[in-house]
Amino acid sequence: MKILVTGGAGFIGSHLVKTLLDSGHEVTVLDNISSGSTRNLESRVELVNLTILLQDVVDKIALPQFDQVYHLASLASPVFYQKDPIGTALSNSVGTYNMLFNARKNGSRILFASTSEIYGDPLQHPQDESYWGNVNPNGIRSCYDESKRFGESLMMDFHRQYGIETRIARIFNTYGPGMKSNDGRVVPNFILQALTDRPITVYGDGKQTRSFCYVSDTVHGLVSLMNSDFVEPVNIGNPIEITVMELVEIIKKMSGSTAEVIFLRIPEDDPQRRCPDISRAKQVLAWEPRVSLEEGLKMTVEWFKQELKADGSCL
Repeated sequence: MKILVTGGAGFIGSHLVKTLLDSGHEVTVLDNISSGSTRNLESRVELVNLTILLQDVVDKIALPQFDQVYHLASLASPVFYQKDPIGTALSNSVGTYNMLFNARKNGSRILFASTSEIYGDPLQHPQDESYWGNVNPNGIRSCYDESKRFGESLMMDFHRQYGIETRIARIFNTYGPGMKSNDGRVVPNFILQALTDRPITVYGDGKQTRSFCYVSDTVHGLVSLMNSDFVEPVNIGNPIEITVMELVEIIKKMSGSTAEVIFLRIPEDDPQRRCPDISRAKQVLAWEPRVSLEEGLKMTVEWFKQELKADGSCL
């Protein structure tokens, strides 16, 4: 099968590409390397069934025919997308339109990597796919939140108007080897601070909750959704909820760190609770996470240890 992955040089994208290649598919990656890295794909470059296109999805491009398109291209970390809010908004709007235009022309099935951020700071807990969210439409996170919501709308409109085979995955917090050390998300932040015995920075009081899904589980969910017949949005995440401070303690214990914890001002519109209801994924995909948080964090901590030993780029 011929498959296109936009954003395939990014964290989740590169893991997805590896899984697809290992399954025997011919894969093309389209990425502008704004947050990803060809380093994530270098070990696969020698394989004849991988092609890398350095291209921005916002620019119009005439693509060959693909059986499937995974559209993951977007800055996803608040640190990155708040530095380029317009580029982020365009990737999820104009970029999504461009990918849908090509999918319609070539008869491709297309999956849009949406996000739990479409729920904003939720008033419903846990969040199921029927919840419309509580999003600030003009705050500092809106470039990401609202453009993902618009991307979902485009997907459904192309499906209803043109009969395009569309899939929508609402991805919750995903972690694992390959995360960028400077992307501002809690897992790489806490791990690197713990391993280097620097102060662990917690925003707010640490009582806010998150759920964390190991990257292999997220990828399995995406592939399962792509190959299903389900059109409505599906939450892909881990339903086990923990507080930020509980995550700190797990990582400190796992890394043997004595780093102090310091508390900083919580960012604007930062959600207080975030946890998916994955009943739909269980029912229509027979999918749920397999990797426990402890197991996944052990693998992630070990990966960051090796990165720190290899060079000082993570410091």
